[in-house]
Amino acid sequence: MDLYPIIKFLVSFSSECRSKREMPCLYPHAMGILKALKDKGINIAIASRSPTPDIAKTFLDKLGIQSMFVAQEIFSSWTHKTEHFQRIHRRTGVTFKSMLFFDDEGRNIEAVSKMGVTSILVDNGVNLEKLRSGLRKFAHASVSCNRKQVE
Repeated sequence: MDLYPIIKFLVSFSSECRSKREMPCLYPHAMGILKALKDKGINIAIASRSPTPDIAKTFLDKLGIQSMFVAQEIFSSWTHKTEHFQRIHRRTGVTFKSMLFFDDEGRNIEAVSKMGVTSILVDNGVNLEKLRSGLRKFAHASVSCNRKQVE
């Protein structure tokens, strides 16, 4: 079963931001995953709670990936990621159930999951194993949602 066509949206990735002078790097599989998703026509967004949004945006430019994202919600916040997702939803019109999210904080996974977003906890960035796990979970949630609508 090809899982890619059913995903309309993906929210993803993380990087430490310290100084605009630094050269950022992504986790090992991140660039390949981003390119593969874009090649499949899957929209990607950023939901980042950063005390230095200007540095984060500079990093995206240095990595040459800023144009890959249809929405970039990068701002300092004391709230969970829910505010980021509300903004992404308002900006794109994509429903929460049509989103797949990867994060390294359990509290963010818990909060965003309650919104209906399929969420995957990662330890050291998104890798192929976590991507596959996320796609399976997303497909299962989509099938379950469709069954409930039919009933």
